[in-house]
Parts: sequence; C-alpha cells; structure tokens
Amino acid sequence: MGKLVTFGEVMARMEPQFPYRFAQAVPGTLNCTFAGAEANVAASYALLGGDASYATALPSGPLPDAFITQMRGLTVDISRIHITPKGRMGIFFLETGSCQRPSKVWYDRDYSSIAVTAPEEYDWETILKDAERLHISGITPAISEMAAQSSLAIVKAAAAKGIKVSVDLNFRKKLWKWRPGKSANELAREVVGEMLGYTDLVIGNEEDAHDVLGIQAGESDVNAGKLDIGRYPDVAGQIAARYPSVTKVAFTLRESISANHNNWGAMLWVKDSGKAHFAPLKDGQYEPYRITDITDRVGGGDSFAASLLFALQDPEFSGNTQDCLAFAVAASCLCHTIKGDFNYVNREEVVSLMKGDSTGRVKR
Repeated sequence: MGKLVTFGEVMARMEPQFPYRFAQAVPGTLNCTFAGAEANVAASYALLGGDASYATALPSGPLPDAFITQMRGLTVDISRIHITPKGRMGIFFLETGSCQRPSKVWYDRDYSSIAVTAPEEYDWETILKDAERLHISGITPAISEMAAQSSLAIVKAAAAKGIKVSVDLNFRKKLWKWRPGKSANELAREVVGEMLGYTDLVIGNEEDAHDVLGIQAGESDVNAGKLDIGRYPDVAGQIAARYPSVTKVAFTLRESISANHNNWGAMLWVKDSGKAHFAPLKDGQYEPYRITDITDRVGGGDSFAASLLFALQDPEFSGNTQDCLAFAVAASCLCHTIKGDFNYVNREEVVSLMKGDSTGRVKR
C-alpha cells in the first residue's frame, strides 16, 4: 500500500472525566490526549496497518515531545514534522454531552506554531517524498491566513507531482475569522474552493456541502436529526461538476437523536459510473448503524476518512467500491465506542462488524 501523508494542526485535548462539566471538575484533574483532524487520520490509518506520515509545525517542549513519542509508537512517520521556535501547541477543551445536553468544544489555538509558520519555511519536497496520497482538511486553512497559504502550497505541490489529494471539508465556523469583512462561510468557500481544484476525493458530512459550498441536500435538517438521504448523490454530482478534478465524493450521514444516540452511515459517489453507494446495507437497502450508547463521537469523521483511504488501497478489496465504503462505515462506527480521537481498532475487528457481527459478544 502506498504512503499516506497528512498535513495539519495537532492540539492537546483537555476534558473532565465524564460525565462531569468543567465547573464541577476544576479545580481538579483533567484528562489530556492529542487530537487534530489530520493527526487523527494518520494515527487511525496506521492502526489499520497502513503506511502513514504526519507533517505539521510544532514547538519544542515536553508536550509536543509526548505527542511525537505516541505517534512513533503507532508507527506513524513523524520525520516530516517541522520543529520551530515560533508559536505554541494549541489546546481544545471538550465537555462531553449526555442525553439532551450536547457536547461542547472551546478552542485555545491562536498563535499556534502552524498558524505562524509561513509556507516557505516547510520543505515540501521532503514532506511529500514517496507519497501516494496527501490528505488535508478544511480545518487547517481556517486557523490563520498563513496556515491557509501553507495548505494551498502543499496541495499545489502534491498535484504538481501527480500525488492524489483528498480534502475533508470539515467546516469550523469558530475558526474562519482571519479576514475581516468576510463571513466564515464566504472565506471557507473561497479558500477550500481553490483547494478542491486540485482534489480527486472530497469527504464531508451532512452539513459541510451547505456550509462550505452552498449546496443544500434537499430537506435535510441536521439540527432536527433529519437527513434527506436521496438527495446526497445530486450534491456529489454538483461538486464534481464544479471541480472537474474530483472523481469521488464521500459523505458521512449522521442522524443525531441525542448526545448518546446517533444513527450512522455514509455514501460514496463515483464519477465514472455516476453511481452512489450507501452503507451499511440490510437486504440491499440502506439501514444505518444505530449507536445507542456512544462512548465518544469526537473524531468519528476522521476515522471514516482514514478507513476509507485505507480500504481504497487495500488489495483484498480489489477496488470493490461497496466493500470499501462498508469497511469505512464499520470502522468509524467502532470509533464511537472508543475514548479519544484515535481509532484503536484493527482490520480484523472492522471486517467482523462489516460482515454483520454486531452483537458485542465476548471473543475468547
């Protein structure tokens, strides 16, 4: 399998022990792990057995060193990380929701190293060496204007080398603030839109196409937990028509019943055939996984991206698009049962769920 290179920001993820809120937990103990869309993808891809490399900008210090040690232990190549005296490691604070109380995220990532590192400070040639695919998300260019310039630079460099590029739209309204006079949606559409001109695979969720590209999926209302599933192939076709380099579009389909209960599935649309595949299927019809006791939903979309990229390269799937999608949905379903952003599952466990083993019986 070819090398996957991802580029983006990693942060320290700070949270109280569930189900406590910050007001209950502080002063006191918070749990610290690491998270960031592209770091999540690299780690989850490597855990499945893939060859992954992660690139970013980080300062020196004990916290970045701990992250690098963890990624090395997961067999992720961290040799392409740019260590700089500028900036800091970002932080985000997570309060996990329950029942009708939603989870909440607060960012503390201004002046992070990736936000203040100019594109010419990276060695793109070395970062992209031996890469078969580059993966990046819409979060990275949202961080700062300089991070947006770096995102465009690496995407263009990859395309110039014939390296496939995948972009997860990942709209974060709280971050697109760096150009006064433009709304978050307008700025995201301008910057991510340019990135999509070099992209072959677009990944998103039930909100992203509307928030970033202004394309609405029928009568979908994510706040009401209602998705107009039949309209998503049309959304994918509109994206491919707007960006001719796009050959595949994947959407995760999340119906939020409550903080603990989500229905989960996905669609993968292929330009060559004009066909949309849905997973999971029951008797040939789409029927989402009903995840009724979520452990942690943060990072679920990244685990889908990682496992889809893995499956599309896995020779055992022999290019079977339906099986690739089913694998990705099963892997990301399992991610909802695991604390933290990295998807600590292996290929065998994913295939077992993909083939219908969903009882949770003890494996002896």
